[in-house]
Parts: sequence; structure tokens; C-alpha cells
Amino acid sequence: MMEYIGATGTPITFDPVPIEDGIDFHFILGFAIDADPSGQTQNGTFSPYWVDTLTPASVAAIKAKHSNVKALASLSGWSLGQKVIRWYDPVEPQIWISNAFSSLQSIAIKYHLDGIDIDYENLPKHNSTFAYCIGELITMLKNQSAISIATIAPFYTTAIPYIELFKNYGSVMTMLTTNSILISDKVSTPKGYLEAFRLRAEQFDRNKLLPSYEVNGRGIQGEAFFEALDLLKENGFEVNGVMIFSADASSTNSNYHERKSQAFLLNSTSV
Repeated sequence: MMEYIGATGTPITFDPVPIEDGIDFHFILGFAIDADPSGQTQNGTFSPYWVDTLTPASVAAIKAKHSNVKALASLSGWSLGQKVIRWYDPVEPQIWISNAFSSLQSIAIKYHLDGIDIDYENLPKHNSTFAYCIGELITMLKNQSAISIATIAPFYTTAIPYIELFKNYGSVMTMLTTNSILISDKVSTPKGYLEAFRLRAEQFDRNKLLPSYEVNGRGIQGEAFFEALDLLKENGFEVNGVMIFSADASSTNSNYHERKSQAFLLNSTSV
């Protein structure tokens, strides 16, 4: 189970989120951004911009309370305030990689993080250093034991550069790959979800692909999502987990989707 938290400005905490002991639960803090507060890029020096209520002490506390909880920092997201964040090709990629490694290692230590999630959403489709820079960054962080988990969150409009990243560096990515590529205005029915999942399973690794859901957002909604999970299983897909965006939105409906998703993963009918 993977869930984004802290990206919308809502002063949320970890405590209300239901966590089943039988499931690996990954909180993804949104976002760490390569920019100063004005949106000016910092050549790979990332800073945390999730809400202040998600403190280092609170991360340590939820991990101490639930041994199955891990915490990740998601990189970039869509925007910083009104400033849209875009991938830029660094003039000297090695310096960008070095700066990114140092800053993310420091953030990981401060916030007791286990990994990073790649969520750049504005990318050129071709001839970019994105796959190289991010792939080398993940490799360095894992080789230096700064992180143990690395996930990617391709969006349906950015599939091509993420496919290149996964093709060249998939071996250093962990078992679960977040899959916001299915959060799309074009996917709103269980059958449509199945077909989209089948396509992405061919482009990535079907065993590392997580069904995803945006609470009160784009794409498939309500019980249709759980019908889609059943349809995936009926068609031979192993549903290895679920990704939800986000705990911030779920706080308004008693975390229904987290409860039911975990019940599904535990083959339970109780919610």
C-alpha cells in the first residue's frame, strides 16, 4: 500500500490513516523540490515542501508504532505554489547528480526516510537527460545505502521518458512502482482501466505496476475502482498493491478507500 500525503497544504498528520499490520505501508511525502521558495531552480539541491505537521519526529513516531511503515520523499510534483515545476536539463549533469545526492541524503537522514519516489510531471518527450540523471541518482543513493526504496510515478502524458528510465535503470528500482499513469481523465470505467493497465504492463514490468486511485479526482471513481481491481485479478494480473492520492483528500471520508484497498489486498470483505 502506498499513499501520498502532505502535498495540498492541509495540516494533516499520519495518525488518522488506517494501517493494517499485514501490509507494507509506504507513506510518500509530497514534495521535495529542486527549487527555492520562489521556484528558482537550485541545480539539484532539493528542499522539503510538505506540510509542517509532517515533522521528522512524527515520521519516526509512526514508524515506531507500525513496524510495517516506510516513508519516502516524492520528487517534484506538479508545482510549487503557482510555479509549475518542469524538468530542466542541467548544464553539467554530474554536478546536478552530486547536489541531488547530497541534499536528498540529508533530507532522508533528517526525516527518517527509506526512499524516494520520482514524480516529475512536466518532461520533454525526447532528447532529455532526465532518464540518465534520475537513474544515476537512484543508483548512487542505493549504492551508498542512503535509501532502500525507489519508485516512479509516470503520468499518462509523460510515459516515454519514464519508459526510457525504467528500461535503463529498472534493476535498481524496488518491487513496487507507483503508477499514477492510470490517473487519467481518459480512464473512467473498469474495462477501460483494465485495458490501460494491460498497455502499461507491457511498457513497464507487470509485477512492479500498482493500480492507482485519486480520491475525488480524475479518472475512475468510487466503487468502480474496486470493480477494476477485481477485473484485473480475473484477467490474470497479480495486484501487488494499491497507490492512493492522497491522504489529504481521504481525511474527508474517514479514509474509506484506504480501508477497502487494504481489505482487498488482505482478501478480506471487511472495511
